[in-house]
Amino acid sequence: MTTRSPTPDEPALHGRVVVITRPAGTGSPLARQVRRRGGEPLLLPGLALHGVESADTVASLRAALDDDLLIFTSPAAVRFAARQVPLQTRATVLGVGQGTARSLKRHGVSALAPVQRQDSEGVLEHPALAPLQGRRVALIGAPGGRGVLRDALAERGAALREVHVYRRGEPRWQRRQIDAVMRLSSDARVLLSSAEALENLRLRLPVDAFARLHHAVAVVSSERLAAAARDAGFERIEVASSALSAHLLSAAERL
Repeated sequence: MTTRSPTPDEPALHGRVVVITRPAGTGSPLARQVRRRGGEPLLLPGLALHGVESADTVASLRAALDDDLLIFTSPAAVRFAARQVPLQTRATVLGVGQGTARSLKRHGVSALAPVQRQDSEGVLEHPALAPLQGRRVALIGAPGGRGVLRDALAERGAALREVHVYRRGEPRWQRRQIDAVMRLSSDARVLLSSAEALENLRLRLPVDAFARLHHAVAVVSSERLAAAARDAGFERIEVASSALSAHLLSAAERL
């Protein structure tokens, strides 16, 4: 497929395919933004999310709402928690990123969030997490991940409770999605905000499809993910300010 640069009168993403690797079922809002900017979205989820719903989970959530501090690790954590109990609490609430804080607001919860780094390290720099010795802290999300928050909160002396309201799984793709990847041109953009999603793509896509994918431009949400993308074979990488959709798309338009 031939490539060309957009003219001055065209949106920066005009005609370019933008591969969206958000978890299955969550990429449509970002796809609409891609279309508004003139691009052609391709949904290729790197993860599938599954709710963990049980009497034990409900009991743990209700107990967590009485803790001193609640930390929601993602918008998915908010969504799956709110399906099980109303998120009414007097605790201080933090979201890992502005997107998580916005999700909490939609459920009537006023939440703090980092302004600069939209990740675990950014949350750990928040003043609300400075005095933690003996405080009851609930970490609400999914099992696995890097464990940065869990380890740091324990080291700071928090009485830590983890509530797993969902789990991450491997995505499933249809043949048409694989075929679309095989047709990608080198000016396509691949939006990446999860190392686990990137690893699923690397391990589960057919070898020739992943080779085609990493000939495109990787737009990543952090320097850490840039290193992972480089290790996975991407040569052209653009680092966005955060995992927020607007920041990823702004980075995608820079090249």
